[in-house]
Amino acid sequence: MAPSGRERAYTFVKKEVLTDPSMQGTFINEQALADRIGVSRTPIREALLMLAAQDLLRLVPKRGAYIAPMSNRELTDLVAVRTMIEKHSVFHILDFQSTMDEMQDVLATQNLLRRKPKHREFIELDMRFHTTLVRSNGNEILTRMYEGLRDRQVTAGMIALARNPDRQEAVLDEHARILNALVACDFAAAAQAIEDHLKSTLRVQLG
Repeated sequence: MAPSGRERAYTFVKKEVLTDPSMQGTFINEQALADRIGVSRTPIREALLMLAAQDLLRLVPKRGAYIAPMSNRELTDLVAVRTMIEKHSVFHILDFQSTMDEMQDVLATQNLLRRKPKHREFIELDMRFHTTLVRSNGNEILTRMYEGLRDRQVTAGMIALARNPDRQEAVLDEHARILNALVACDFAAAAQAIEDHLKSTLRVQLG
């Protein structure tokens, strides 16, 4: 069954609009969005209501849907939570070999994108690299909590690359350091590598 107009609008806004750093601090033009997706304004409004309920945008009376910029506090809090969950996961990997294999595959694919203007694909792979580690911890509640931050993490990642396109190279090196420590079963070093990696990302995001 083909997705409804509301579903198409929801997916497009969530994946394409909200993660675009240039859209932060702006109002969404409903008519332009409807024309771009090829639907009426009704499913656009329904999608915006859903996204507002998830606190991903704000509906301002007589103004429309506003994409609030991520504040320094929000970026800092996001990294703090990520650091806690990811470092915990390092010490609780259940299926070690399959986790290492998948993380290696993701890193190899990320390397194929180096120096290419494909920021969204790079960030999606970045999320897969970290989420693979978190999913391996066997704690479903913690994993759902982490995955619930995904949309904000993608936006934050796009902000980092927008502010410093060379950040891709550093991320690849930092990911390799994390993975090498894990493969060597040096879990303390892997946890430290994760903390250093996320701190470096935050510094770029804060400008």
